Amino acid sequence: LVRKSFTHPRVKARSTSGRADGPYRSVDHFDSLAREDFPGKDTLDKLFNHAVQRFGDAQCLGTRDVLSEENEVQPSGKVFKKLILGEYRWLSYNDVDTIITDFGNGLAALGQQPKSTIAIFCETRAEWMLTAQTCFRRNFPLVTFYATLGEDAIAYGLNETGVTHLVTSTELLETRLKNVLPHIPKLKHVIYVDQKKLSTEGYPPGLVLHSMQAVQDLGKLPENMEIPVVKPQPSDLAVVMYTSGSTGKPKGVMIVHSNLIAGMTGQCERIPGLGPDDTYIAYLPLAHVLEMTAEISCVTYGSRIGYSSPQTLSDQSTKIKKGSKGDCSVLRPTLMAAVPEIMDRINRNVMSKVQEMSVIQKTLFTLGYKYKLEQIKRGYDAPLCNALLFGKVKKLLGGRVRMMLSGGAPLSSATQRFMNVCFCCPVGQGYGLTETCGAGTITEVADISTGRVGAPLICCEIRLRDWAEGGYTSKDLPHPRGEILIGGPNVTMGYYRAESNDQDFFVDENGQRWFCTGDVGEIYPDGCLQIVDRKKDLVKLQAGEYVSLGKVESALKNCPLIDNICAYANSDQNYVISFVVPNQKKLTELAKQRDITGTWEEICTHPDMEREVLKEIKEVAANIKLQRFEIPVKVVLSPEPWTPETGLVTDAFKLRRKELKNHYLDHIERMYGGK
Repeated sequence: LVRKSFTHPRVKARSTSGRADGPYRSVDHFDSLAREDFPGKDTLDKLFNHAVQRFGDAQCLGTRDVLSEENEVQPSGKVFKKLILGEYRWLSYNDVDTIITDFGNGLAALGQQPKSTIAIFCETRAEWMLTAQTCFRRNFPLVTFYATLGEDAIAYGLNETGVTHLVTSTELLETRLKNVLPHIPKLKHVIYVDQKKLSTEGYPPGLVLHSMQAVQDLGKLPENMEIPVVKPQPSDLAVVMYTSGSTGKPKGVMIVHSNLIAGMTGQCERIPGLGPDDTYIAYLPLAHVLEMTAEISCVTYGSRIGYSSPQTLSDQSTKIKKGSKGDCSVLRPTLMAAVPEIMDRINRNVMSKVQEMSVIQKTLFTLGYKYKLEQIKRGYDAPLCNALLFGKVKKLLGGRVRMMLSGGAPLSSATQRFMNVCFCCPVGQGYGLTETCGAGTITEVADISTGRVGAPLICCEIRLRDWAEGGYTSKDLPHPRGEILIGGPNVTMGYYRAESNDQDFFVDENGQRWFCTGDVGEIYPDGCLQIVDRKKDLVKLQAGEYVSLGKVESALKNCPLIDNICAYANSDQNYVISFVVPNQKKLTELAKQRDITGTWEEICTHPDMEREVLKEIKEVAANIKLQRFEIPVKVVLSPEPWTPETGLVTDAFKLRRKELKNHYLDHIERMYGGK
């Protein structure tokens, strides 16, 4: 039995000032924040051109053919669309180079100007990356929106950036964009990336629809091949990435070329051996900074990218016809990024299969799991268990995954351990924000602790700022705590046309940019960070959607049954819950109609009354157009009003979230299925 040690008890980062509040830097690059893997390649177009020279005919971007679509009627009468997919069809680096040259010429011929923004609103697919590389090459700053943004938010972003050209897919065009196009007066050209036939009826006059292929053909015309290419500078805007802002209006983060290169340098340093032998499976939204930087990095290092979606990822995925192969089985990736929700789903799938096993098989699995877990905690592997027990599980993701990177929300310790044991691969957990190019910290492969997010990457450093109001300071024991500030060349240029930049971003005496994250962290003696709280009331659900609790509350206060409401979301869960002070008069009337009697306390704790209030909340939320994931799924009714005397609200009657959370702790556990 060969056992391989993984232990690594060394210090990973330390404070440059010697003080507990930092700044903390990776010990690998303690003297400077710079490292150049590709000297002189200081813009994204130079990185791609370098990759084309090195990897020319190698496979770059892959997409599976759709062989057939079938409608499968479920016992419930619901109809599910099922796909039968073929092999991956690949574009080489040279193919991609040709497409982006033609597409760039075509866009320029349609009047797209260098340094003028162009928007993309599209699913994760090869055409997204082709569009992005086209824009990087020709210095068209790319404005990105992710698909869960509401129609109003997309219209707001398109108008704020004043784009004249938009790249999208026929499905999103027909289902999400068609209604808002009349409200975007500056938009002149819409380019759809697929080959489907599109009816031009019902679109605003003056708006021209083009297929991506038609724009490429336009770019092949001799006169359009002559349009000069204006190359970007490192300080030029590369991307304006819209995130859902805490005020309800989305915010566009301005990212320049040098920011992205710094961020990716930091990320890639934590992925050992990234190169041409790697295959990356792409299925997360490309409008998220984690996925976009992961894919640009893969292309830079010669790794190939196979496109997928959450509905086609594995043989068991919802859109894959029973008996046919999911994307992981066909692609057999070596690298994968995942949000915790996806890993939790895999965990549940495997464990439900274990429950179906015979008693002997189940006992063997449990013993093997426990044994390997002990080995991992001691820094060893268990090859025999891998071969006999976990080989089948590993095959669910194709059998070759050598590293997974989790980001976007906290990963539970149990799920992280499950992935380590059953998939026989390390799970790196990362922490970063759009405002820092997704770069902040990533755990090292050798770090077997859970719940932490690793040490600062080599492109940035981290400081803690006391937040006395929340009770977090650098003098806290056993470890210093405070608001996390991230500084370095990966810190972006602020929000597009926003006044809040001075509150969130600052430049220190050495000229280094810093971002104030609003997250509260704790730093361990080895320099690794753990996220312990959130200053702002913006919560990221497990699937990566942001919920502004304040926005949800102000919307639902319009509900006649509600006097006061506190929305609550746990970032390792995928739904919002709420505490409500009901209107005594209205609720008592409703109770009478439903023949519910008793004291005010009894009415408030009656399950039927909780259901009635939830029903009302859903109706109000639908009228106000809250997103599905923003609507509270469960409610607890408080017979006691919240007053400053109770300590649950401030003197100005603002909610004190921490106190409310502690006050309703038992209810929170109940509503999230604990007790």
